[in-house]
Amino acid sequence: MTPLKTIAVDDEPLALGLVASFVQKTPFLELVGKFGSAVEALKYLHEHPGTVDLAFLDIQMQELNGLELARVLGPTGPRVIFTTAFSQYALEGYRVDALDYLVKPFNYEEFLRAAGKARAYAELTAQHATAPAASPEEEEYLFLKAEYQLVRVALSDILYIEGLKDYVKVHLKSTPRALLSLMSLKAMEEKLPARRFMRIHRSFIVALDKIEAVRRLTVQIGAVTIPVGDQYKEAFLQFLSRWS
Repeated sequence: MTPLKTIAVDDEPLALGLVASFVQKTPFLELVGKFGSAVEALKYLHEHPGTVDLAFLDIQMQELNGLELARVLGPTGPRVIFTTAFSQYALEGYRVDALDYLVKPFNYEEFLRAAGKARAYAELTAQHATAPAASPEEEEYLFLKAEYQLVRVALSDILYIEGLKDYVKVHLKSTPRALLSLMSLKAMEEKLPARRFMRIHRSFIVALDKIEAVRRLTVQIGAVTIPVGDQYKEAFLQFLSRWS
C-alpha cells in the first residue's frame, strides 16, 4: 500500500514537532507538511487539492480551530484525527466524521493505534472502489462509519435500524451492542436492498426475514415490538399479502 500523505497542524511548536516526528517514524505515513495554524493548512490544501490523505489536527487554535477546519474541508477533504488536551470535544469530533481523537499527552503507541485506523479505512475504501460493481440487491454487506472506524456489516446480521435525529442505531443479531452511525434513516434506507428491508415507521427499518410475528400493525423481532406507522401501512399490508 502507498503511504498515506499526511499533514500535522498545531499552534504549539512542541506538540507539532512531536506529531510530525511520530508521522515520520510510521512506515505507512508520509509527512508532506506541518503547519502552525489551521489557516496555513487550509491554504496548502486549497493549493494542493486531493493530494493529502490524512490530517492530524489540534482543536484549540487561534483564528480557525480544528473543528472549523474539518467542517470547511467536508467529506471530500482528507480524513481527520484530532489531537487535543480537552476530552469534551469527542462528540463534536464524531459529528465531523473524524477517524479518531487523541487526548494530549499521548505516546507513540496511542498515535500508532489511531493511525492504524486511517490505514484500515484507506484499505477498505480502496477494496470497495476496485470491487466489481453490484446492485443493492446483490450486495451481501455494507460499510458504516461507526466509532471512528469504517465497519463492514453483513446484511444477514441486521435485525432492524432505528433512526435517532442525525444518527442511526443498527441492531444486530450477532451482538447485543448496537452500532451507532452518523447518517439519516433515509440515507440508510437507500443503502439497503428493498427485497430484504422495509421502512415501516418514520423511525424504523426492519429486516423482513427477521420478523417473527405481526400483531395489530406491530411487528415482533426477538423481544422488540415495532409499530407500523400510518404513512407506511399500505406498503406493509401489501408485503403481508405476499408473505401469507
